[in-house]
Amino acid sequence: MDTFIKWMDSCPLVLKIIFALPALDIVWAIYRIIKAVNAKDTLAIVIDILLLVFGSWTFMWLVDIICILVKGNVLDFVGLEK
Repeated sequence: MDTFIKWMDSCPLVLKIIFALPALDIVWAIYRIIKAVNAKDTLAIVIDILLLVFGSWTFMWLVDIICILVKGNVLDFVGLEK
């Protein structure tokens, strides 16, 4: 799991944006779930699964593109419990 997270974090900006397009945003949803499971963050896991079901096909792809352009990575919810 760490390898996937590191690979996604090290992808070029253009590839990250391509992965954030509406049909491919599932990649970032899986990335968020794996990152939350790896951190053992229950709240983030629940939010990420809900986003996978409801958000990936509606609005989350736009949020991901904006976050990638602004900070270089997608919005994740790991660490919200603390």
